[in-house]
Amino acid sequence: MVEEGGSSKNNGGLTSVDSVDSFRWVFQDADDSDSEIDIDNDVQQEDLPLRNGVESEDEDNVEYRLIRTGPRVDSLDVETLEVSGAQRIDLEDITFSKSIKLAFQTLGVVFGDVGTSPLYTFNVMFNKAPIEGNEDIIGALSLVIYTLILIPLIKYALIVLLANDDGEGGTFALYSLICRHAKVSLLPNQLASDTRISSFKLKVPSAELERSLRIKERLEASLGLKKLLLMLVLAGTSMVIADGVVTPAMSVMSAVRGLKLGVPMVEEDHVVMISVAYLIVLFSVQRIGTSKIGLAIGPALFLWFCSLGGIGIYNLVKHDSSVLKAFNPVHIYYYFKRDSAKALYSLGGCLLCATGSEAMFADLCYFSVGAIQLIFAFLVLPCLLLGYLGQAAYLMNNNGHAHQPFFSSIPNGIFWPMYLIATIAALIASRTMTTATFSCVKQSIALGCFPRLKIIHTSRKFMGQIYIPVMNWFLLASALLLICFIANTEEIGNAYGIAEVGVMMMTTILVILVMLLIWQTNIILVLLFSAVFLGLEAIFFSSVLRGIRDGSWLILAFAMVAYFIMYIWNYGSKLKYETEVKKKMSMDVMRQLGSNLGTVRAPGIGLLYNELAKGVPTIFGQFLATLPAIHSMIVFVCIKNVPVPFVPPSERFLFRRVCPRSYHIFRCIARYGYKDVHRENHQLFEQLLIESLEKFIRREAKERSLESDGDDDTDSEDESSRVLLDLNRTIYSLGAPLLSKYKNKATTKRPVISEASTSHEPPKDSTNPGQDKSLENELTLLHIAKESGVVYLLGHVSIRARKDSWFTKKLAINYFYAFLRKNCRRGIATLSVPHTRLLEVAITHMV
Repeated sequence: MVEEGGSSKNNGGLTSVDSVDSFRWVFQDADDSDSEIDIDNDVQQEDLPLRNGVESEDEDNVEYRLIRTGPRVDSLDVETLEVSGAQRIDLEDITFSKSIKLAFQTLGVVFGDVGTSPLYTFNVMFNKAPIEGNEDIIGALSLVIYTLILIPLIKYALIVLLANDDGEGGTFALYSLICRHAKVSLLPNQLASDTRISSFKLKVPSAELERSLRIKERLEASLGLKKLLLMLVLAGTSMVIADGVVTPAMSVMSAVRGLKLGVPMVEEDHVVMISVAYLIVLFSVQRIGTSKIGLAIGPALFLWFCSLGGIGIYNLVKHDSSVLKAFNPVHIYYYFKRDSAKALYSLGGCLLCATGSEAMFADLCYFSVGAIQLIFAFLVLPCLLLGYLGQAAYLMNNNGHAHQPFFSSIPNGIFWPMYLIATIAALIASRTMTTATFSCVKQSIALGCFPRLKIIHTSRKFMGQIYIPVMNWFLLASALLLICFIANTEEIGNAYGIAEVGVMMMTTILVILVMLLIWQTNIILVLLFSAVFLGLEAIFFSSVLRGIRDGSWLILAFAMVAYFIMYIWNYGSKLKYETEVKKKMSMDVMRQLGSNLGTVRAPGIGLLYNELAKGVPTIFGQFLATLPAIHSMIVFVCIKNVPVPFVPPSERFLFRRVCPRSYHIFRCIARYGYKDVHRENHQLFEQLLIESLEKFIRREAKERSLESDGDDDTDSEDESSRVLLDLNRTIYSLGAPLLSKYKNKATTKRPVISEASTSHEPPKDSTNPGQDKSLENELTLLHIAKESGVVYLLGHVSIRARKDSWFTKKLAINYFYAFLRKNCRRGIATLSVPHTRLLEVAITHMV
């Protein structure tokens, strides 16, 4: 990961360069070596081949190459969408006290799931494969030790965490990382300007660039590979959601079940009822911020790890220290040699020791890679190993009495304190996976693969800490159903293994693709990584599938429901967008209507929200056909999510003209990363948008003035700069729709513009008075329109399958997708626009 300020790291043999460095990259026309196009110039370069300032429909056909040039200068310099106090965790220049605080938060948020695995791993493992001798204990312990070393430590802590997307982890973070380096997204709304966001990291060519380019070309050319990649990502995310269901059920039930050892009269029904009560309380306080909870439960989890390690050392000393020979992997071979079928079946329970590994990656957005690696390697892993060694020592000295080995191995004098600590740790583990689920769902929403849901930001300081009410209560209801339906930790443990190994395999495949496409890792290392981890996870998967008839199929049903929702939403959204692109209004039609658009231009600014990043949306024609008047200034606003975690505020808005200047129609693309916060209200949004539009007009006028220097041909002047005067000195401008108001206000002093909004205002060119006049006219019209008010024009575009479509398509589009769209959160909801300023028109397309 590259830090701001120009530093870079070699990642897998590939140097990463951040474009906010002391130099910049620019696009250069492949056919014109003298024509440079600044990749940071969001004003006019977004419409790369513009002709006379008008949006071109052929911009994607132009080829460019990258060259290196001077310092970067923002074209808009817009201080937009700043959330007061919202920032990411900065690990530089951090004090010792803050380091301790951050360490406790990391423990409380990231390691709860993997830390509570000793509660149930041996219990499930030896229930699947009963102990027949001490050699079975040693063999099973050796399996656990090397599973912990291979999966959580080597795979996740040392490799997968490095495949983060600018500090963000999870399945969709990997997908966005791949989408940024290859055009594999199925939603065709990518623009060339998206690669000019400074969050995109450009790669300096390396020795293995050719292989990477071949893979990139193959991915981009094959629709089947794109669909397969998306299906893998959706499957991985659905498994994370399923993991968020089974983790609370397994952790809480395993902790509560220990009560049966302390109070023999407690029955299984009591365990279920207590677990249900715990889960209801747990999900009810989920809304409390991660930083607050993390700081509160971090010390509790630290006490848990210390107690786990201490009890492990006690059992080693008291019972049998010979279990240390399990570090010799030859005992795994002996374990399988004695009874390979039983050993293979026990792998489903052994996998549970690595649960929570994916949560380490998904919760990466809260903390740094280094902090997670250090805490896991020097605190979490040693304590886990000591805990398992202690349980094995106890079993060796008690003839393999494997019922609740964790609670049975606790000394009698500290049973109840340890039971209380274990229960708290189990509740923490449940929250850990729920937090990871929220993070993955938010990423999938931003990338168009999940219906929009209400997202609450629980921290004013850190923007990544979120709470999704609908998902919270869905996970609670599903966890309660799982507990009440199965009510057996062994069967729930098998379901846990299915969810965990499923997401592990998806992550492994995506990381392999990252190695080949982005890191450009040596092919031998890629093959070694694939053989070890895909092979290991395939063996684990075959083991957990053997127990699918025991009730663990229920967790697969949850995952399939989540996958179905995401696939239907992505499929419907793709069809809807493609239909809008095909049916967008022709520029010839716009020119035939003229600058008045065939109707009356009323004072004010109309913000027309649509999903098109290029072209005139069909819904605009519906507005023209429905309304007797249209606003004097129209801005097509497209809120676009780009595959980067964060878009710098100064690069948020892109502007361009859609029609000739006399039409006063603009496009604004508001770009958000999948981790950006949408907290602005409509007043702030309007202010920032209008200030940015004014800066665009000024810069456009400056560039036009520079182009026309020395050109005496006045016929090239735009229509909007031609002003007619009648005998009564009444002003008529071909580009001025507000004629009545302009007459009264054209000679008055123009409103004062704040210094912040004109900090880069170009100096007036006294040698070109025509350009100055045109600029003043348009800015005056903008301020008059602003004073008249801003109205939000919302177009509800719905789709229905044609009558001759397949039955499955009709079912998916007309019922399932329509239901999801009807019940999802509207995109404009985050701006809290008053209903009195909303104007809505609906249109239905047949697909």
